[in-house]
This record gives sequence, structure tokens and C-alpha cells, in this order.
Amino acid sequence: MTTLVQRWRAHSAPSALAGFAVAAVLLFAVAPAVLSDFRLNLLAKFLCFAIVAVGIGLAWGRGGMLTLGQGVFFGIGAYIMAMHLQMADAARLGNDVPEFMEIAGIRELPSFWQPFASAPVALLGILVLPALVAAALGYGVFKRRVKGAYFAILSQALAAALAILLTGQQAIGGFTGLSDFRAFFGFKLSDPVNRRMLFFFAAGTLLVVVALVRQLMHSRYGELLVAVRDQEERVRFLGYDPANVKIVAYVVAAFFAGIAGALFTPIVGIISPADIGVVPSIAFLIGVAIGGRTTLLGPVLGAIGVAWAQTALSEEFPSGWTYLQGVLFIVVVGFVPAGLAGLWPLLKSLLEPRFRRTAPTATVVEKLPEPATEKVESR
Repeated sequence: MTTLVQRWRAHSAPSALAGFAVAAVLLFAVAPAVLSDFRLNLLAKFLCFAIVAVGIGLAWGRGGMLTLGQGVFFGIGAYIMAMHLQMADAARLGNDVPEFMEIAGIRELPSFWQPFASAPVALLGILVLPALVAAALGYGVFKRRVKGAYFAILSQALAAALAILLTGQQAIGGFTGLSDFRAFFGFKLSDPVNRRMLFFFAAGTLLVVVALVRQLMHSRYGELLVAVRDQEERVRFLGYDPANVKIVAYVVAAFFAGIAGALFTPIVGIISPADIGVVPSIAFLIGVAIGGRTTLLGPVLGAIGVAWAQTALSEEFPSGWTYLQGVLFIVVVGFVPAGLAGLWPLLKSLLEPRFRRTAPTATVVEKLPEPATEKVESR
């Protein structure tokens, strides 16, 4: 414990602490003061995407794993939360099954729903199940040294398979998904005060996630993860198993995605297969790429910026936004691999030679050598 505290203090530079303080003020004081309830709820939704993006930044930016299937873990957390909220509403109304099941003719609660009626079990499932699925998948993939495009295609196929599976299951809402949640652990979701509470939950979770990832990046594990990304065979030669290093990063990213999905459900009020399929998974990745996948705050700002642009521009250009999103992704990956976070170092490297040429040259005064004194030898 002492070692962890010492490492945290060593890596907690004043600039980083100041950055966290500024972010906390903006999220907890400025945003609630200047934004309406609708805009604040919209920002809370974007913060959920940012939590997913932080995990992708760790797995992809630091570990080199192109994760195209984060919608799987996002969906696991979201559906577990939705199932618990549906059963809580049914119990409050005195019904045996949720309302949508009664409409569909389902009179008995399915067996896989029953454990999540308990709030502790539901919370434990949100935290554990996405990580377990990621660990099993990562063990089967990375131990066989599957990487690169093959891993990306496999992860994307899993997201597509899960969306198709959920679409055909009427017991969990089918194509329309689960919606119409009335309360969140006893708090009415129709109350604006409780909606703000959800925003504060999302904001606090994002700050904690960023702090944890920052600590990982500055730890020995973070250095090892970068080494695996750049020189995997050399790391294996040194006695480390690159598969285990990748599995940890992949599990952490899945853990964050599951939490984000659980927060997304009560904030938005609906979860459906359309929210966890291939398109949302790629949207997560585009935000990380545009913001800067190798940085700490780049994925956060990129995810929020892309989500905001999608909401604002898709209203005016519903058919053109998808193409614009694809063009942005191609431009960033092809010409600015570091994302928007890498523009400042790029501009700095371009401008520094000009400033050096235009800087006034200092006058150099040569110091003349002092006359040597002749040594008279006595005879």
C-alpha cells in the first residue's frame, strides 16, 4: 500500500493535479450552472462515451489492440442495469414480470433475469461480467498470437453477433430493446434533481477512470504495455508473456465499457441492439482516433466532440454526417496519426526553425590572447 501511495505522489505532478481540479470545476460547477436540464442530460450521455474512450485509449493507443467490439461490453453493462430497473419497476407496481413482457405474452420471468432482481447482484454483474468475457476472449485470442487486422475483425464480428442475438430475443425486448424506466435505485427518474444526480455520477466516474488510467500509463506496467506494442518479440525474449500484458489492458477497457453502459441506461432511458452493434463500436473508435489515442485526455475530448458533432450536425445533415465522420477518420489515421492532440507538437516542430532563423544573433566578442611572458633563464 505504501508503495502505491509513493508512486501516486511521484507521478502526481502539480500540472496534472491542476488539470483534474479544472475539470472538476467545469463538470461539477460550471456545466450545471450554464446548461439547461436537457443539455446537461445530453452531456451526461457524452461522458458515458468518454468513459469507453478512455479504455480504448489504453488498449489501442498504448497496447496497439484495435478494439472494434467495445459495444459488446458496453451492452453487457447496459442490459444488466436495464433488466434490474425493469424488475424494480415491476415489483413496485406489484407485477410478476415487466410490462413489456405482459404485452408480449410472457407470464413467467425468465431464469436469467432472476439474479439481477437484487441490486447488489446487478452491480456485481456490471463490474464482473464484462471483465470475465474480455478475459476469456483475450485468453483465447492473444495466447494464440492473434493480432492486428485479424483481432480487429474478430472483435467487430462479436459486436455484430451480439446485436443480432439480442434482436431476436423477445425476452429482453428484441429489436426495440428495454425502455420506460421509472426509477433508479429508488430515485424517480422524472425528477430533474435526480437527473442531475446521474450527471454527477457520470462526471465523477469519468474523473476516477482518467486518474486510474493515468496511473497505469506511468507505472511499470504502462511501460511494458508500450514495449509490447512496439517490440513484442523482444519483450517475449526478455522473459515476459505479451499475451498476459494485452489481456490486462483488454480487461480494463472492457471493465470501463461495462460501467459506462450501466450509466448510459438510466441517463438515456433506453438500450437497444442499435446502441451496441458495429456502428456504435466504430463510433467509439473514431472519437478516440480524432482526439488522439496515445494521449490521456485526447480520447475524452475526441469522444465528447464527435458525439456533440453527431448530435448537432445530424439534425441538419442526416445523410451527410456519416460520410463526414468517415472522412475525418481517414484523414486523422492517414495524415495525423496522433489525432488532434498531436497538432500542437506538429505545429511547434514546424515553427521552431523559423523562430530560430529570425532570432537576433548575439554579438560574439573574441577575447584576444594575453601576451606570453618570456622566461629568462639565468646562466
